[in-house]
Amino acid sequence: MPELPEVETVRRGLEPVMSGVRVARVEQRRPDLRFPFPDGFAARIEGRRIERLGRRAKYLVADVEGGEALIMHLGMSGRFTIEAASGAIAGTPARPGEFAHDTGGLPQHDHVVFHLESGARVTYNDPRRFGFMDLVAGTGLETCRHFARMGIEPLSNALHEDYLAARANARSTDLKAFLLDQRHIAGLGNIYVCEALYRARLSPQRLAGCLADGRGRPTQRAVRLVPAIRAVLTDAIAAGGSTLRDYRSADGALGYFQHAFQVYGREGEPCLTPGCRGMVRRITQAGRSTFYCSHCQR
Repeated sequence: MPELPEVETVRRGLEPVMSGVRVARVEQRRPDLRFPFPDGFAARIEGRRIERLGRRAKYLVADVEGGEALIMHLGMSGRFTIEAASGAIAGTPARPGEFAHDTGGLPQHDHVVFHLESGARVTYNDPRRFGFMDLVAGTGLETCRHFARMGIEPLSNALHEDYLAARANARSTDLKAFLLDQRHIAGLGNIYVCEALYRARLSPQRLAGCLADGRGRPTQRAVRLVPAIRAVLTDAIAAGGSTLRDYRSADGALGYFQHAFQVYGREGEPCLTPGCRGMVRRITQAGRSTFYCSHCQR
């Protein structure tokens, strides 16, 4: 499933094409994805301008003229592709028939097509149909059913060591499970939690309570973890995300952060920390693979 960097990469690819542009027509080619589309889905978007395209955790959020917000989740295999009026992918030379990137999955999995007044087409393709789209009131978005229990954004100023200590104080769950809990920090997934814990030199098996001392104040572990989370997400976004299974960015290009993985997927390989003689191990936590170095990460 795409994590925060992948979704942010898709948002940045879609924003110049969709933001500020009116939707001329919406093709809704099936009644549902993971969930049924809301009543009157196409009619509620057609003729309206996309005022802003944002992101909340792993969700894309488009503010639609008239007061509604279009919430889109990519699921496991969802992707957007962009075609300009000439037939070229947006951001590439407008030469008919010449494509710089693969345009995505098979056409039978194109479930929603946004025809924009600019002449561009944005197509949502999802072979597994685990993604979804919904329309909710734009006011009070944080209290809607999708976001009501969601934690802070990890790249916002709300993430700091005092926050981590307050949330983790006296918790007996393991550190990895704590970071994956979307009620604490929204948008973190398995890949980037493994990478952040490696950068912070923290064992994924430690108790989350290690981030706070006996008085509930942040420990040095919390101080190390905050910049590690920020850095790994920022680096991944700069690299266009990671290519795992079906992920593509909005222009069809592959992400390249997987080439910079320091522990994820590197089971049995030497630890990359200078001077460390450890090997990357893989264990299973709550049904998910965890990769870490037991020598470096304490």
